[in-house]
Amino acid sequence: MADFFERLDDKHIAMIGKQPVFFVATAAEDARINLSPKGYDAFRVIAPTRVAYLDLGGSGNETHAHLAADGRITIMFCNFDRPALILRIYGTGRAVLPQDKAWDDLAAHFEMLPGTRQIFDIAVESVQTSCGWGVPFMDYRDERPTLKKAHAQSDAGEWVAKMQTRTKSIDGLPTRPTDRYFEGE
Repeated sequence: MADFFERLDDKHIAMIGKQPVFFVATAAEDARINLSPKGYDAFRVIAPTRVAYLDLGGSGNETHAHLAADGRITIMFCNFDRPALILRIYGTGRAVLPQDKAWDDLAAHFEMLPGTRQIFDIAVESVQTSCGWGVPFMDYRDERPTLKKAHAQSDAGEWVAKMQTRTKSIDGLPTRPTDRYFEGE
């Protein structure tokens, strides 16, 4: 049975802090539904009604496009250990890029990773937990270094130039490109 909450509580925040992976879903009218897995130390609970995650350049920029068009976002965490639990955060979000006024305050919550493109700032509208009894037990071994390594080996100017060309989603929705390259800290 599902339980709904208006905000994240301490138990929710503790569960989130233990998860090495989370899933992000967005949609926009007349566009594909986007569902993406995310890893690394990239998710932060800013407040019980506000979360954010660091986004690295990858295969596309669908989340950015969908949030600009529609704003809705769902984030899901699964506990692959005990106790069985699924936690979903429903909210509205926006992309904050390095050139945006809100960047410095939001970026202070993160360690910049190589290839950081943007931070998604999300207003929590509701939280849902459910049993998770059908989720298998899984052991976390390690994060894949490949994406960070590929970005770290990039030439800063070439990386920014490449990101500047990514101004549309796969369905043609507009995005704003980043103007800064982060080597990581």
